[in-house]
Amino acid sequence: MKKTLTAGLFLSLFLILSCSKSDDFSIPDTVDPDPDAGVDVQDFMWKAMNFWYFWQADVENLSDAKFPNTKEGSVAYTQFLASESDPGKFFDEKLLFSEDRFSFFSDDYVELTQSLAGISKSNGLMFGLARQAQNNSELYGYVQYIVPNSNATTKNIKRGDLFTGVNGTTLTDQNYISLLFGESDTYTLNMASIADGNVEPNGIDIQLTKEVGLREDPIFLNEVIEIQNDKIGYLVYTGFTNEYDEELNNVFTRFKASGINELVLDLRYNPGGSVNTAVLLSSMIYGTNTKDVFLKALYNDKYQKILDDNDTELRQFFAEKTGKGTAINSLNFKKVYILTTSGTASASELVINGLKPYMDVIQIGETTRGKNEFSVTMVDDRGNNYIYNAERVSKINKNNKWAIQPLLGRNENAEGFSDFTDGLVPNEPLQEDLANLGVLGDLNEPYLAKAIELITGSSAKGIQKTELPIETLTSSKMFTPLKDNMYVTDPPIIW
Repeated sequence: MKKTLTAGLFLSLFLILSCSKSDDFSIPDTVDPDPDAGVDVQDFMWKAMNFWYFWQADVENLSDAKFPNTKEGSVAYTQFLASESDPGKFFDEKLLFSEDRFSFFSDDYVELTQSLAGISKSNGLMFGLARQAQNNSELYGYVQYIVPNSNATTKNIKRGDLFTGVNGTTLTDQNYISLLFGESDTYTLNMASIADGNVEPNGIDIQLTKEVGLREDPIFLNEVIEIQNDKIGYLVYTGFTNEYDEELNNVFTRFKASGINELVLDLRYNPGGSVNTAVLLSSMIYGTNTKDVFLKALYNDKYQKILDDNDTELRQFFAEKTGKGTAINSLNFKKVYILTTSGTASASELVINGLKPYMDVIQIGETTRGKNEFSVTMVDDRGNNYIYNAERVSKINKNNKWAIQPLLGRNENAEGFSDFTDGLVPNEPLQEDLANLGVLGDLNEPYLAKAIELITGSSAKGIQKTELPIETLTSSKMFTPLKDNMYVTDPPIIW
C-alpha cells in the first residue's frame, strides 16, 4: 500500500514525511564550474533545473550525463555556463523545454517574492490589450478594474474606459511593452472612444504613476444579491494570495450567515497564485472532508522515482482549517457558477478542475488559459535545495539576487484528469463586449446577468447580442513578477 503524503496547511502544499534512511534530504552532488569563471547565476540555474524541472529529461542541456563530475566535465560545464553572459537568455534559450510556456526568471528575488504576497510597484490600473482589427499591428487597451487605494483611483478613469496610445505614440504589438511596462514609472494614456465600431482617440489624456508597495486585496468585491427566491453570493476574486486567506474565510462566514443558496465566483481577471489558497477556497465552497482528494501532484521522472521508491503518493485533500488554524466556513454546496475569460489561469483552473469530481461546476464565459503545471520560487540557497524560504534569506548567495520560477509538476484532480493545456471550455460561452463591458457587481453586467438568468430562469436586461467581442491579446497582469503562475511555497521533500 502506498503511503499518502497529506497536506499541512501552514506548510502550503504537503507535509514533510520521513521515509528514507538518510538523515537529511539534499540534491545529489553534480559537477562544479571553475570558481573564478564568474558564472554563479548560471550554475545555480542549471543545478536547480537539473533536479527539479518537470521536463528535465526532455532537455539535452539538463541531462545528468552531459557534464560528468570529472576534471574534464568541469571544464566543459564551465564553458557551457559561460557561453551566455546574460543569465536571462541562458535560462530561456538553454534550459527550457520547447513546450514550456510559463517558467520564467527574475533578476530580483525580493521583487518576485513580494509579488506573491500581492505587493508590487503599480499604478493600480488593470487592463487588457487587444488588436484593433484582424491582422492589424495596432492595439487598444481596455480597463478591467482598478485596485483600490492606488494612483489610478485618484484619476478620472474607470472600468470600460479605452486607450490607444501612450505619451502620444500609438500602441502596437511592437512597442506596447516598452511604453506600458518599461522603466518609466509615469506615463500618459491617450484615451479613446468607440466610433462606428472602431476604437478611436478622443483627445483626453490621463497621467498615471506607478508607486512602490501597492498591496492588492484579491477580494475585489463580495456581495449578497437577493432576487426572487434566491440569495446569491457574488465574489470577484483577482488572485490567489495566501496573505488574505483569513479575509477570504470571513467572506464565506458572511455568505453562510446570510443564508445564500447559490454562489457566483468571478475569476475573469484571476491569473492564479497559491495552490494552498486554491485548496482553501475550494473547501469553502464544497466542504471540509479531509478524506476527499482535491489533487494529486506529478513530478519529473527523477523526483517521481524517489517518491515511488519510498512508496509515497502525493495527494492534497480538502481542508478544514486555514493556515492560522481558523475553522473553514464551508457552504457545502453541490453547484457553483464560475465566470472565466482567457485570463483565467493556473490556480483558478485548479479550483474548477478540482471541484468537478464533487459538484456541478457551471462555467460561464471564455475558455481558460490552459495552465495546469505548478511552480516554486528558487534562489541560490544550496542548503535548502534552492527553494526560497523567507527565514533563510541570510543563507542566499549574497552575490546572486536572481530567482527562477520553474514548473515542477502537474496537478490531477480526483478522477486523474489534468489534460487541459488548451484550456477549460465553458458550459455557457460568452465573450466580454467592448460596447457593453458593464460595472462589476451590477445586475445588468452581462456575465453576472447570465449567471443570474441560469439561477433564476428569468432573462436579465444585461444579456444581449455581443456587438464588439473582445479578443484579448494580453493583460497588465502578465507583466507583474508573478504573471500567471500557480505556485507552492514548499514542494514535498523526502527526508
